[in-house]
Amino acid sequence: MLFSLSLCVISFVFLMTGGMFCLAHGVYFLNQDYTLFLEWELVNLNGVPIVMTILFDWMSLIFMSLVLLISSLVIYYSKEYMGADFNMNRFILLVLAFVLSMMFLIISPNLISILLGWDGLGLVSYCLVIYYQNVKSYNAGMLTALSNRIGDVALLMAIAWMLNYGSFNYIYYLEVMKGDFPMAVIGWLVLLAAMTKSAQIPFSAWLPAAMAAPTPVSALVHSSTLVTAGVYLLIRFSPLLEGTEAFKFLMLISGLTMFMAGLGANFEFDLKKIIALSTLSQLGLMMCILSMGLYKLAYFHLLAHALFKALLFMCAGAVIHNMKDSQDIRNMGSLISQMPYTVGCLTVANLALCGMPFLAGFYSKDLILEVVCMSPSNMFIFLLYFVSTGLTVCYTARLVYYSLSGVPNLPNCHPMTDESYNMFVGMTGLMVMSVLGGSMLSWWLFPNPTMICLPLGLKTLAISVSLLGAWLGYEAAKFSLGMRVKTLSNFTLVNFLGSMWFMPSLFTLGVSKLPLEVSYNLTKSGDQGWSELFGGQGLYQSFVGSSQISQFLHQNELKLFLLGFTSWFTLLLIMLVVL
Repeated sequence: MLFSLSLCVISFVFLMTGGMFCLAHGVYFLNQDYTLFLEWELVNLNGVPIVMTILFDWMSLIFMSLVLLISSLVIYYSKEYMGADFNMNRFILLVLAFVLSMMFLIISPNLISILLGWDGLGLVSYCLVIYYQNVKSYNAGMLTALSNRIGDVALLMAIAWMLNYGSFNYIYYLEVMKGDFPMAVIGWLVLLAAMTKSAQIPFSAWLPAAMAAPTPVSALVHSSTLVTAGVYLLIRFSPLLEGTEAFKFLMLISGLTMFMAGLGANFEFDLKKIIALSTLSQLGLMMCILSMGLYKLAYFHLLAHALFKALLFMCAGAVIHNMKDSQDIRNMGSLISQMPYTVGCLTVANLALCGMPFLAGFYSKDLILEVVCMSPSNMFIFLLYFVSTGLTVCYTARLVYYSLSGVPNLPNCHPMTDESYNMFVGMTGLMVMSVLGGSMLSWWLFPNPTMICLPLGLKTLAISVSLLGAWLGYEAAKFSLGMRVKTLSNFTLVNFLGSMWFMPSLFTLGVSKLPLEVSYNLTKSGDQGWSELFGGQGLYQSFVGSSQISQFLHQNELKLFLLGFTSWFTLLLIMLVVL
């Protein structure tokens, strides 16, 4: 146990130091507009150099610093959360492998080395999702791994298409070869890969399923690693895809993802799945604003979202830990009087998610919505943005109503406490970052203020939609309490909206059921049926029968001879007597 604790502390100190170092250099690179492109020759085979390329610019360094800072706090938090686990060392090493894979992906301007990080994320995420070894975790892990394999294949095909250019460093060709057909194909393939990793429709089913992983892993996955990898890759490829049909397609898909996830979260009762659907909604928002060509704004929201989403999962983990592993929000209630500090952190994270002024989410979300008001997009996309924002506040208000307020829904003797030092340190660090991070990032990324001039109605539309969403969430939560939940759950529309538009069924059982049935019937009637009868087994049985007859004749030839002779002699005597 001492070694596992020391491993936590060593990892925490190492990652925190690395994060602060990267942050300082990232801000310096941003101010100086400085980029460092390193080529490290690993080996030279017969004059063919194998080179590892590394790109350090403000974007990679600031993102890397955030990944390192969040993962350091998550590991320190895990010291107590996973304290009773016998395999603590294995868990910490898996998390470190996860962070290392993300580092590879962030600093690579080369599709080959990106694939190392991309596949590393997929493999380690599978290991972490099946960490609690049961059937549900295995199913979730397999769904996660197979969904991400589609993106891996797309990336491999993009690498094959890059052979046309003589180098795998895509960063050289994004703007120069923009109108070229092979580069357009590579753009579409990278878009497909990013859609699978960031769980856009129709690949959204794996994201809530991946909640089978331990909560610290969820905090890391949903804030700054796995799901953000697709967004980050598209930010890198945005000069190639800007203004193309691929980005128009992405705008529609990501807008629908944002709307679908916000709607689904309002019908969900599992605490972790509500936050997972919230992540899916925010990923849709990032992708949607990125498809408009505003990559810097998408990057800003990516960083701001990472801060409060990690805090949200940590607080949820503390609540679940105290609830003796119950995740149903209907079993919670009046947590504010029993866990005041945790609930305070949770409220800060929720308000940041809703875009409460002067918290991290406000600076990015409000700016995004105001830019959307000024952009030449159509009414459908405009409605998707604002309705999804209202739905975000709606499910947050519902979550607050169920879990934090009201009366306790637990047994009277259920002990709940806030006394957990290590979890406090992790949550406090992220709470400070959630309060201060948005303004600091906006000063760094947008040092020159831009004038946004809108009429009063559009200027106040974001806050109006948020207030309306909060009221609707409160009313919906009150209405769905009690026996009416059973009545509501019988409606097909509620089932459709609450199950992510039947996506988990359609893209798991829907894809595999018919091929599995056909292959089963073919196997049963073919391999195990007629082909057995007229093939190997039938031939074998006929040979067995004839060899048994032959063996019988061979072993009993004297008896058969005597029997035959006696029969013939008897028959001869009878004929003589008759005649």
